[in-house]
Amino acid sequence: MAKDILGYAGKRVVVMGCFSGTGEACARLLVELGAEVHGADIKPSPVGLASFTEVDLKDPEAIAAGIAKIGGKIDAVFNVSGLPQTFPGEDVITVNFLGIRAWTEGWIPHLNPGAAIVSVSSLGGMKWLTRQPLLRELLAITDFDEARKWYRERAEEIGDPYSLAKEAVNTWTQVRAPDLIGQDIRINCTMPSPIDTPMLGEFRKVAGDAVLSAFAKAKGRYSTAEEQALPLILLNSDAARFISGVCLPVDAGLAGGLATGVLDIQKMIAEASA
Repeated sequence: MAKDILGYAGKRVVVMGCFSGTGEACARLLVELGAEVHGADIKPSPVGLASFTEVDLKDPEAIAAGIAKIGGKIDAVFNVSGLPQTFPGEDVITVNFLGIRAWTEGWIPHLNPGAAIVSVSSLGGMKWLTRQPLLRELLAITDFDEARKWYRERAEEIGDPYSLAKEAVNTWTQVRAPDLIGQDIRINCTMPSPIDTPMLGEFRKVAGDAVLSAFAKAKGRYSTAEEQALPLILLNSDAARFISGVCLPVDAGLAGGLATGVLDIQKMIAEASA
């Protein structure tokens, strides 16, 4: 029999955002791999989970209550919830960063040695290293109301709240990694290109077809939910036990092409618009 290099059999894991899309695919695959999967979201998941807990990531009390309800020790945390830019900016910042961070930090005391955390960021956050002073200001604020006020006061300077939230996820991931590894806990995130899920229509309303098509050009199509779920499962698995602090593009090479100048995003958008 082949060796199980992922090591999920018998592991107890939590998937935040298991209702649909990448989170649903992730939860389903984890169940197939033999994990005891506990899901959380604002809507029930179609996956046969060990338990489901309704949690609103805009509400710190609901986050704490959700952690308490699931309870026990956990081996892996998967953060897959998120809002598109069609929602109010304050809610986007709250759910996509503040809520995810509070949910994760709340689980840390309950994680077993060797546990891992992975969050879904976005290619929309790929410029996180260029805005570190601003992002570190946000990271220093843990109170939801104060952070929302901070956003309101800087909304014009910040621009797209979705990009800021994902840049914050990337920064938080890399800031926390050195400390958490001392507790034998790993933390990583992925940066997907556009995914063919129901949320794609919401992104289309904001970005338009040309921009989305440009970001999908590397492969010639959008990625599937399963293609984004599998890297999450890999990063939280035993196979990745020496990987932490990584913001992994899952984009068929787009980010690498942009970083090296091989690809020109403005040219790609213009071509897609033609």
